[in-house]
Amino acid sequence: MSHNARLLALIIAIASLGSVAIEIMMDLAEYPDENILQILWRLGRFFTLLTNTMVGVTFGWMALTRRSAGKVWLGGLTLWISITGVVYHALLARDLSGIALLSDHGLHTIAPLLVVAYWVLYAPKRGLRVSHVLTWLSWPLIYVAYALVRGQLDGTYPYFFTDPTKIGWLGVLRWAAILSVGFFASGLALLGLSKVLR
Repeated sequence: MSHNARLLALIIAIASLGSVAIEIMMDLAEYPDENILQILWRLGRFFTLLTNTMVGVTFGWMALTRRSAGKVWLGGLTLWISITGVVYHALLARDLSGIALLSDHGLHTIAPLLVVAYWVLYAPKRGLRVSHVLTWLSWPLIYVAYALVRGQLDGTYPYFFTDPTKIGWLGVLRWAAILSVGFFASGLALLGLSKVLR
């Protein structure tokens, strides 16, 4: 990794993990009777926080070891975190202020933009194929299954499009199909961009 690539990887790790840490601290302040494991369990239901954690750990490892992660993993992370930002700003944006606003933008705006910038500038891209785009669908599909199982167990669903009590099971399936098509189409766009950038 070049010096600039390593520096950007470090900035991404700090932005992602720092924003996750702020969310944890805010929850600890809001629920003083709960311990850290209970807080982590509650926050662990959100795609945004799970994906930002993967981003932060990956780029932190890259910055420390000076070694790049594989092209398929970096492509997947770029797709997942960028879709996180798009879906949030299109469907889920909230009116926040103060440190909550800082954390929210760190998770949904700053981290996605930085990861996309890293992928464009430094990520290995040669050899990416349509089969890799299909592989990239695995994390969103695993997450939807996980969110539904958790919701059935504790009655709490992280997003309206995973909540059958609000939109029904048909609505959940419809949204799962819409998001799957969105991830696949975005993955194809990323694949096309990789060929142009090469």
